[in-house]
Amino acid sequence: MTEAPDFLTYAVWFGFGCVSLAQVLAMVRLIIGPHSSDRILALDTMVINAIGLIVLLGIAQGTEIYFEAALIVAMLGFVSTVAYCRFILRGDIIE
Repeated sequence: MTEAPDFLTYAVWFGFGCVSLAQVLAMVRLIIGPHSSDRILALDTMVINAIGLIVLLGIAQGTEIYFEAALIVAMLGFVSTVAYCRFILRGDIIE
């Protein structure tokens, strides 16, 4: 007798595909973005997509260490986005 298909596995693989496609599209926006604000938003979107991929990897492997790594990436991504925006607007990060 065969086992029933594991729908969580299918959902995780579908999530990997969708988030990977979003990551590629954000990378295209990063490359061809006409303004620096488009590039900043693309970088921020890529950080969010990377967090999504890390969380999906944690779900797929069943370990909790990836969720802690996702929190660290989220904090670093936020700080780097704010620093890059301040650099673009003022030309200086530290006042």
